[in-house]
Amino acid sequence: MLLTANFGLTDQDLDVDLETAVGDGRRIDIELGCVVIEVKRSLARPGTVKNAVQQLAGYVRTRTERSGQHYLGVLTDGAQWRAYHLSGGHLVEITRHTISATRPNAMALFFWLEGVLATGRGVTPTPSEIGRRLGAESSAHAVDRAALAALYAEHAETPTVALKRQLWAQLLRSALGTQFIDDDDLFIEHTLLMNTADVIAHLVAGLDVLDLEPATILSGQRFDRAQILGVVEPDFFDWTIEVPGGSPFIRSLARRVARFDWSEVEHDVLKVLYESIIGRDTRKRMGEYYTPDWLAERIVETCVRHPLSQRVLDPACGSGTFLFHAVRRYLDAAERDGTPLAAALTSLSSHVIGIDLHPVAVALARVTYLLAIGHERLIRSDRGAVTVPVYLGDSMQWRERLDLFTEEHLKISAGYGESLYEDILRFPEKLLTDAAHFDRLVSGLAGLAAKPRDPGTLPSLTALFRRLAVAPEDRPMITETFAVMCRLHDEDRNHIWNYYIRNLVRPVWLAMPDNRVDVLIGNPPWLSYRNMPPEMQVLFQQLSKERGLWHSKQVATHQDLSALFVARTVQQYLNVHGTFGFVLPNAALDRDYFDGFRSGWYEDIVEPTAVAFSKPWDLRRLRPHFFPRGSCVVFGRRAGYSSRKPLPRTAQCWSGVLPKNEGSWRAVSSHITRTDARLVGGHEETERSPYADQFAEGATIVPRVLFMVETDSAGPLGLGGGRQAVRSGASSYEKRPWRDLRRLEGVVEVEFVRPVLLGENIVPFRVLSAREAILPIIGDSLADGTDSRIDYYPGLAEWWEHAVATWEKYRTSDRLTLTERLNFRRGLTNQLPTAQFRVVYGKAGMHVAAALVDDGYSIIDHKLYWGSVATREEGLYLCTIINSPAITELVRPFMSYGKDERDIDKHLWRLPIPRYDAKDAVHQRLVQIGIELTDEIASLSMVDAGFVALRRRVREFLSRHATASEIDQLVRSLIET
Repeated sequence: MLLTANFGLTDQDLDVDLETAVGDGRRIDIELGCVVIEVKRSLARPGTVKNAVQQLAGYVRTRTERSGQHYLGVLTDGAQWRAYHLSGGHLVEITRHTISATRPNAMALFFWLEGVLATGRGVTPTPSEIGRRLGAESSAHAVDRAALAALYAEHAETPTVALKRQLWAQLLRSALGTQFIDDDDLFIEHTLLMNTADVIAHLVAGLDVLDLEPATILSGQRFDRAQILGVVEPDFFDWTIEVPGGSPFIRSLARRVARFDWSEVEHDVLKVLYESIIGRDTRKRMGEYYTPDWLAERIVETCVRHPLSQRVLDPACGSGTFLFHAVRRYLDAAERDGTPLAAALTSLSSHVIGIDLHPVAVALARVTYLLAIGHERLIRSDRGAVTVPVYLGDSMQWRERLDLFTEEHLKISAGYGESLYEDILRFPEKLLTDAAHFDRLVSGLAGLAAKPRDPGTLPSLTALFRRLAVAPEDRPMITETFAVMCRLHDEDRNHIWNYYIRNLVRPVWLAMPDNRVDVLIGNPPWLSYRNMPPEMQVLFQQLSKERGLWHSKQVATHQDLSALFVARTVQQYLNVHGTFGFVLPNAALDRDYFDGFRSGWYEDIVEPTAVAFSKPWDLRRLRPHFFPRGSCVVFGRRAGYSSRKPLPRTAQCWSGVLPKNEGSWRAVSSHITRTDARLVGGHEETERSPYADQFAEGATIVPRVLFMVETDSAGPLGLGGGRQAVRSGASSYEKRPWRDLRRLEGVVEVEFVRPVLLGENIVPFRVLSAREAILPIIGDSLADGTDSRIDYYPGLAEWWEHAVATWEKYRTSDRLTLTERLNFRRGLTNQLPTAQFRVVYGKAGMHVAAALVDDGYSIIDHKLYWGSVATREEGLYLCTIINSPAITELVRPFMSYGKDERDIDKHLWRLPIPRYDAKDAVHQRLVQIGIELTDEIASLSMVDAGFVALRRRVREFLSRHATASEIDQLVRSLIET
């Protein structure tokens, strides 16, 4: 099988050795590369696996010790395939594959075994192949992940490793706020991803990683020698070559990555790699969602009309998707224009630039930039020097670093040395104009400072000055700075100044008026105010208020960093008349908390900014969703105050079903329909219904465990009249710590066991069985802990005492008493005394569902809105209107949304639903239909599905009903006239 299947063995002249002697009479069944395979007749026999693992451990240990390579062991009987590696001196299983006896899958076995062997070659790095051979579900990932985790576990306390992990966490916490969870697993995943990216970078450049030392790969020495700067540099993740066992790991990783032909890349493949390795839940928690290539390609085409004359910046570049297409667009234009390659690549570094605050994203984007240039261009002898201008920096500049530039020179403090005097690194400001030239200068200085030399002496800079054509008047300042860099190195304070200077300076330099760019593109961070750390919240509010972007405290939690990011980056980096195109949450088009952003005027004491928006793209209707929330693309240009234009009320709406393998814009565009439509949003004034003030949100009966109950057994003796045994009802929707608490139990007077209607109890035209809750309602008023009337009811008193004690013990930031929480915003007392007829509808959902409650006793939960009506007829009139598909369609533009519109709230009453008039023929007809539908839906079976499925069942019934089209006509005639 190994010789016949396409494992790439013949291409590498690898032998498959059988019965290889290892001494002491032991023989390895099969040895191939860095894998030994032990074959047994059947692993199902008792004791076989244990004995075989002991035998295999000896083989793997011997081969690892003799070769210095990271060896794996495979145990198989042909049906079961198990892979092992050494961890702590013991053999540990890391991945397995089992062949089904009834449905064998030969290709699944092939990919599993090929990932373990790492012998394949020439694989085209398509998204599917990368996911299958390197992704989180692949055997290759399992092997490398397990090896790296074992390496980290063994050396986590090593000072250099611990320091780099600490710096990594600090940066990510700054970049991602509370969405970042500091955890070892994520650090290990990022290390694996970064080491993989470094290997890929070398392969893209045509270097044979199998012949390079691991330290050479992670330090980027070959790139420095080839005059390709800014791709691979020392960072947080090169700890793997600083600890014993790290070099064999990098060699093993390199073998797996080298299976692909990285010269054949047509898109941002590192985005695919990242999403394959980092779990979906982790990316969601951290807000990490990357723009599809086809969308980035289309935005670049739209914004970058003249690539040879426009300077482009992505200030939140992520893994480099936008940069990839901007680089390709520039180089294609240069080739058509006849620009020599060396000149094109030199100019490229000042024409397409990226910045990001996430260190992993920056490293990936640098390799993506290299992928966009392409293998064929990089290996040409006439290419000249290449600098990748992707910087680790804060595009927002939460705190402006104006102190960096003083008296026409760059000034960077390197701290205080042994003499207690501050060490300052200075460079003439004019040198920063050519980013590639400046980066080569800094890199050259750092390299010379690190070379061995006699104490107190400095290497000559003459050759470097000549090579880089440094002007005579600039040389004294650079020489002084070089002396400081040498002293820093001698005092063991060489904190990779090459890396530090390049990344610190460039964002600040680009913000200077003379250095700004012509085009801003990208997908800024989507970070809600509620997920920002406290310090960021303060700065966000301050900067938002200064620019007229802060809406109000009522919607503060919904306000998003993306709007401020666009306003701030346009202000800092974009030339007047320069253009921009950004992917934003769809709320930017029509939610009221984006009003200030849509105005196009951003007040600021230092530099007020105006923009002229053009028609946006509304992407909500594309399926499947490619972001966790609805999205859009906004376009515009920086303008003078008199030329500013608010965001148009008409958008280009995109709809359609995207192909599974999206690919390029050409492949996707035929699946998308684009039409213009007017936007109707939360800020827009409309004629309200007279029912608007009549409906309110129900009571916040939470935590559920303290109120919601199920009937318990009364026992053989019973309880006597008027009492009921109860215990807390379980709820999977309860948050921690409440869902993990032990249930309360007790015997309570029956008048305090009230029916409660939740959102799940309502389907169109029907109320399902209510839940029950213990509520301290005495008569028509709510009793609290100080109310002496509770003492007359011992069952209630005991339950309430336990509930209050539990609340006080486990509540966290909530300062309300339990009674205040229950009656938040008078959600409970507003229902007392309960009305005979009430219309209720669901607070959330993609479809509105309403029913008439006529028991005069139930309490309405906060997942529902309710309003009392005078008669049953009025209630049925409203239910017929609210349950119509026309109402869902008409209210949808007002609803808030994530992926889809979801929160109905009181937006329903922004439609001009008229008050019921018993004399109106249309109203009477709606009542008659409501009576008919209520009776028919009451007879439908509602016992074999969840409430979501039940609502769907009723909607399907209504859509087939004979009155469906009539209802639609009647409702539209009421609303649209």
